[in-house]
Amino acid sequence: MNKMTYFEAQKRASLCIEDKNLDKGIAKFLMMERFNLDTTHLLLHYRDEMNENDLKQYFDDVNKYIEGYPPQYIIGKANFFGHTFYVDSNVLIPRPETEELVEWVLSDYSAKYRLNILDMGTGSGAIAISLKMENNNWNVDAADISNDALSVAKKNAKTNKVDVKFISSDLFENINQDYDVIISNPPYVADDELKYMDASVIKYEPSEALFAKNHGLFIYERIASYIQSISFHHHGDLYLEIGFKQKSAVVDIFNRKLPNALITTRNDFYGNPRMVKVRY
Repeated sequence: MNKMTYFEAQKRASLCIEDKNLDKGIAKFLMMERFNLDTTHLLLHYRDEMNENDLKQYFDDVNKYIEGYPPQYIIGKANFFGHTFYVDSNVLIPRPETEELVEWVLSDYSAKYRLNILDMGTGSGAIAISLKMENNNWNVDAADISNDALSVAKKNAKTNKVDVKFISSDLFENINQDYDVIISNPPYVADDELKYMDASVIKYEPSEALFAKNHGLFIYERIASYIQSISFHHHGDLYLEIGFKQKSAVVDIFNRKLPNALITTRNDFYGNPRMVKVRY
């Protein structure tokens, strides 16, 4: 490969990406993240010549993106709630919409010094770790059915220097205590929603963390049954992320299982109903 400056490499990458009708801004993203450069230091390096290994690595990354590979998996990290998390194909890439679920818990409990929280289906650990980093006095546990996902989450807890207890569990099977708050972004995509999804998500992100039976409602039904079983002796708050077409169906599930519960829904920043809170 011919020698190039950082500027020339990024410009060429942008053109290659744009030619495939993809987001040319990813050229800058990949360069900054791969070489740990903020905007200022990228500008300072623009006229510097890239060494051969870095140049090859950069265009390998660009080609992977053009082939459809998610850029967060390419560089092995994603940003969530102002923190950096390691991600790979064993976990979903954290989304900005899920940050709003975390913000909802924080707004409700900002004055609470002690709190027991469970993040069910933790994946990368982004929700649990972000909550723990906001208030180190809170006791935060995180569960997932996938041991591979738990390995990623444990790595993120260590990197971000927080103490979160991780539990291998098929939903609440191995959960042996009560919590003030349960928060979850469960699998909720129905088969008929494939047409709304990016091809790269379908191809590369873990299907078991995306899709659920019964039109995407199966996990909500199981969660509702569990909450019903504990509501006789314990009360708390459940926070859920939902699909943008699932508001009525999810609310109906919890109304049937928990007729005395207070159910609140909230829209995301796009105006779509994406969150449900159940006070039971």
